[in-house]
Amino acid sequence: MKEFKQVIIDDIVDRINESPFLIVADYSGMTVPEFAEVRTQLKAAGAKFRVAKNTFVKRAANSAEYPEQLAAELSGQTAVVTGESDVCAAAKVLKDFAKAAKRPQMKCAILDGEFLDAEQVKALAELPPKEVLQAQFLGVLTSPASKLVRTLNEPGSSLARLLQAKVDQG
Repeated sequence: MKEFKQVIIDDIVDRINESPFLIVADYSGMTVPEFAEVRTQLKAAGAKFRVAKNTFVKRAANSAEYPEQLAAELSGQTAVVTGESDVCAAAKVLKDFAKAAKRPQMKCAILDGEFLDAEQVKALAELPPKEVLQAQFLGVLTSPASKLVRTLNEPGSSLARLLQAKVDQG
């Protein structure tokens, strides 16, 4: 029996180590169809929803050297969400699903080794997806260069318009 438990803990440790984030949620009262729907939505966001015993998650978190505040949040019926890259997308799925079904409720998260409480996780859920943030950042970076090119182009454009007006006049 000990070997079986260790295999489960090792699996959780592997998931934690491969993921840049871990979201802890209380799934009490969820039905099987709700579980299936949350898992499907999280899979589309590049994340996985897994139910595990609190003691297993505590051992795995200790192995991964996660902050001690996590252990205090591991009570009741707990599920963990891990993913490939975008914590905002996963948090948004949980938030939107909880808005409709009143569950699962996000308890806390670990993001790049830092503890986040439930309010901070909800704030992450409000952010746009990673790709949108990257596009906005790229727009901010390219804006000064675009303005410079337009400014440098303006004297030549003005001269061309002036010559065209002369040609049209006469």
